[in-house]
Amino acid sequence: MSVISTIEQLEAIYGFPNDASTVKVADHVTPLYRVLIEKSPFVSLATSGPEGLDCSPRGDLPGFVRIHDAKTLMMPDRRGNNRCDSLRNIVRDPRVGLLFLIPGSGSTLRVNGRAYISAEPELLASFKMEGKAPRTVIVMNVDEIYFQCARAIVRSDLWNPDKQVDPKALPTPGQILAEMSEHTVGGETYDREWPERARQTMW
Repeated sequence: MSVISTIEQLEAIYGFPNDASTVKVADHVTPLYRVLIEKSPFVSLATSGPEGLDCSPRGDLPGFVRIHDAKTLMMPDRRGNNRCDSLRNIVRDPRVGLLFLIPGSGSTLRVNGRAYISAEPELLASFKMEGKAPRTVIVMNVDEIYFQCARAIVRSDLWNPDKQVDPKALPTPGQILAEMSEHTVGGETYDREWPERARQTMW
């Protein structure tokens, strides 16, 4: 197996980025990048900790990542499974990365920076949904922000409804939990009760 182990080897294969790949990078939220953030209902949050890397999905109403100012983004930490993987990492290593998706758009938006976690009561209250505030808010300082071209979305045909996978062809969360726990957790009851449980604990 041929292993690439130096930057020089990489550059010999790929060459160097063109102007379109570099001029798009900013160190703050520009007016046009603001539009992409405000239209996005989904972002992947990448963090790093002593145990390694982690990438967590975050979804909410479009614009749920608040632009506090051109250098600062704020994202509520809504209810989940209480693993707190991303939050644990941020406490120990502030470096974070965001990847925004916009339904129907080929463009994605990448943001890298440093974050901290706030439990300021007034800030939490400002993110209330259906009367429920998040327990914390992730506050991110933007170091760099840029859009990613549409090749990945086009190749994957991600937004094509004809390419959606039939849920019946996939294992359910209950089935996965049952298999992993020797049937002490999960199962058909878990799958049957999950929609109502999720509805009651969405925010």
